[in-house]
This record gives sequence, structure tokens and C-alpha cells, in this order.
Amino acid sequence: MTATKGTDNGSATTDDITAQQVRARVAWLYFIGGLTQQEIADQLGLTRLRVNKTLGQIRSDGSVVVDIRLPMADCIDLEHRLEERFGLEGACVTPTLPDDAENQRAIGETAGALLDGLLQNGMGLGVGWGKTLTAGLKRLTPRTLPESWVTSIMGGLTRGSGSSTFEVATGYARAISAECWYLTAPLYFPTAQSREALLSHHGIRDTMRRATSVDIALVSCGDMTPRSLLVQTPTVSENLATLLEAGAIGDLLGVFLDAEGKPVDHPLNERVLSLSLQNLKAVRHSILASGGSYKLNIIRAILRSGYVKQLVTDQNCAAALLRDDHPEDGKRQ
Repeated sequence: MTATKGTDNGSATTDDITAQQVRARVAWLYFIGGLTQQEIADQLGLTRLRVNKTLGQIRSDGSVVVDIRLPMADCIDLEHRLEERFGLEGACVTPTLPDDAENQRAIGETAGALLDGLLQNGMGLGVGWGKTLTAGLKRLTPRTLPESWVTSIMGGLTRGSGSSTFEVATGYARAISAECWYLTAPLYFPTAQSREALLSHHGIRDTMRRATSVDIALVSCGDMTPRSLLVQTPTVSENLATLLEAGAIGDLLGVFLDAEGKPVDHPLNERVLSLSLQNLKAVRHSILASGGSYKLNIIRAILRSGYVKQLVTDQNCAAALLRDDHPEDGKRQ
């Protein structure tokens, strides 16, 4: 377990410092000392409700990271089988959590830890967007990599949610004190012609050039239900019926795919601004962080087409991916 995050002593008040010390003591007594919530409340003179609330806060804000060094044999077995079945260079499988949001968070944090071990000074990092990738920031060790840089590899949305492409890219850049590049344009253009016209702009052109030269790409994917933040946007929701008719089962970097992982024939795919999936295939380290039974079909489609080299998912999703016996899955296209 890492220590709780400190505060900036230059601006922290005495009350702030006292509150942080209480949080640190609660965390230590619970995670290291093995005390119950009632025992902690009695020892620190707090109510059990406050102890419970404090533990919930430090779990959700990343103040405490529990690093389990004991192997989970069933998850490790799934990882090896996923690598063999889909020709992956690596796979990480987390125990499935009953709450979808918590499951998503756990996958994101595991992907962040994987990324943390890969990042070296001088590398370029390309990131997508979404809550899963936002969660990965909690496991990225803050450090200075002056020769590295971060870029968004897909256009943005017209409203923020804490997990937009701009916010996610900025978060990762700040974590490693690196320069950040943005695709300062919408994810979908009104027409294919307007997309091509903007690509001639030197700023967008330079960022796209950066996107095609990243050493690591961290991406997630979406299904075709309202669970997907992308499906909730007006542009996609207005086209949902025709996307489904075209065979779309989900998206990767805003590109809608069919069950075999091929882009569907739909105008939105001609109007999307993102790193092409063929260029994603060429990235040295590409990580897909996604899970949940509702994303099973799109994850399988992405793996079948070999768009990514590493997968981070949950145990139930991993098992389901392996249940369908398709010998061709292990052959990269």
C-alpha cells in the first residue's frame, strides 16, 4: 500500500493538514493494522460513520493503492490463454467486480499500472478518452520525462465530463511533466469534405503526424447501448438506427466496427477524426483497456482484427472471450 497523498504545505491550512493526518491514520489502521472500522473509530475518537466515509473517499480518489503481490492463478491462466488465442503480446485480467463502475475503475487502474511500467523518457504516448482511461491516472507514477510527449489520438466532444479526450490527454501529460498535443477539432465532421479541409490546417496536420508516431497507445472501446458515452452524444444517437443496420456492434477510436472488426459502411466512419486503425496496428505498444459483459462483442471484434497488442479486461469478460472457439482468432490480419 502506498502512502496517502500529501498536501501543498505552501497553501494548506492547519485544518487541511489535520484532516489529511486523520485520513492517513484511518488508512494505515485499516489496510496495514487490520483493525475493524469500529476499532478505528474507538481508537481515534471518531464515529464509525466517519471512518466508513473516509475509507470510501480514499478508495475512490486514489489516496491509497493496494498492491497485491500474491498471484491469482485463475486470472493468470486466462491471461496466458488470451495471449495464445488472439496473438497478444500481453494480457492483464482483473477479478470481476459486481458494480459496473467499480469494474471499469479497476480495469483502468490496472491499465495505468501497465502503462507506468512501459513509459520511458523520450517515448510518445497517445491516449483515447473515457472513464476507464481516466482511472488509469491513479496508477501512473508522477515523474518528469522531459523528452516525452502526450497527444490525443481522436477528436473531441463539444462538452466535457472529466473524461473527454482533452482532459484525459492533459492528465497524462501532467503526470509525467510532458508537452501535450491536442486534436482541437470535433470527433465527427459535418461532411467528409470538411474533414479533409481541416486536415490541411498545419496545427491539426502536425498533431495527426504526432499521433501516427507514438510509441504507446492507450485506448478503450464502446458498445452500442446508452452505457456508451459516445452513443449518448447527439451525433451518434441520431445515427444509431442506421449504424445498427450497417452492422455496427461498437467503436474503437470513434470508428464503428462490425462483428469481424471491420469498419462498417456508414457516413460517420468517413467523417471521424482519429488515428486510423491501420496506424494503431503499427504502434509498438498498444493497450486496450475495457471489460464488462456488455462490451464482449466489440472487444472480441477488436482482438480478431489485431488492432491492439495488449489487453486489460476483467475475469468474466476474459472467460467469455475464450468460450467461443474460433481458431482463426489467433491469426493477425
